[in-house]
Amino acid sequence: MTMPGSNDPTLGAVDAHGSDRGTDGALDTKASKVYEVTTKSRRGSFRAVWWRHALALLALAFALFPIIFIVSSAFNNAGTLSTSGLLPTRPGLRNFDALLSDPARPYWTWYRNSLIICVVATAGTLVLGAAAAYAFSRLRWTGRRFGLLFILLVQMFPAVLAFVALYITFANVGVVLPGIGLNTIWGLLLVYLGGAMGGNIWLFKGYFDTIPKELDEAAKLDGASHARVFFTIILPLVRPILATVAMLAFVGLWGEFLLASVFLSSSDNQTLAVGLWATRNADQNRYFGQFVAGALLASLPVVITYLLLQKQLIGGMTAGSVK
Repeated sequence: MTMPGSNDPTLGAVDAHGSDRGTDGALDTKASKVYEVTTKSRRGSFRAVWWRHALALLALAFALFPIIFIVSSAFNNAGTLSTSGLLPTRPGLRNFDALLSDPARPYWTWYRNSLIICVVATAGTLVLGAAAAYAFSRLRWTGRRFGLLFILLVQMFPAVLAFVALYITFANVGVVLPGIGLNTIWGLLLVYLGGAMGGNIWLFKGYFDTIPKELDEAAKLDGASHARVFFTIILPLVRPILATVAMLAFVGLWGEFLLASVFLSSSDNQTLAVGLWATRNADQNRYFGQFVAGALLASLPVVITYLLLQKQLIGGMTAGSVK
């Protein structure tokens, strides 16, 4: 028995559309519930960690405040500490003009002295540190372990303890060889090179240990000497640690003040750190604009060095220290 209208195509179409609308409604309801749950979970997670975001913003503001203050003071024509603020009241370049045109404070001479010392000392640090680390890492000789421990032990003593001995030594050396005595950048450079190896040997050695020794053995079978292995095989493979040590050495020497202030007394032989300190110490309020302008220009080599070598920094430090 056939029900009336059971073969009606219109009724079948209506039922089909009704079924589709019911399915779509269920999907929409399920999607809305999922959205509500996700939104609530996000709100709940943010409420649980909001204080972390607040601390991060507070730390960022604390770190950026001195930078903004220095930049603002450098471009403030008032040029005094009492008139400086987060925003320059009288913007201009008067501080830079006064700094670069002051005959009593040869800023570019200080800049040149710092660049000479840092570049030469950094190159010496790389050569001496890499050569010593190669000997400790790849060669086996009597006293190797004792030498490593002795270098580590020496690094535990602060360098300030040696200032008096260094001062007396170079005062006597200057009598015989005035070119490398006190108040000379070459004498200061020799002191820096004297501590060139230091803790860098451990960074170098840790990185050298990660290089397979089979490369050395294969090169020696072909008749290569230790020097050839070092310069043609090892050094090209350790460029990340070379860049890392170069960056650390350059930045450390660029801002070094204590030893440079002891050795250098003449204005023409001073480094940037000593010269800027003398400028600020002459009159903290009057020369504050020149001081911050010089500090802003002095930061450029450090920023450029980081930008050029930043890709090598993380890989070099982690590989050398973890090993």
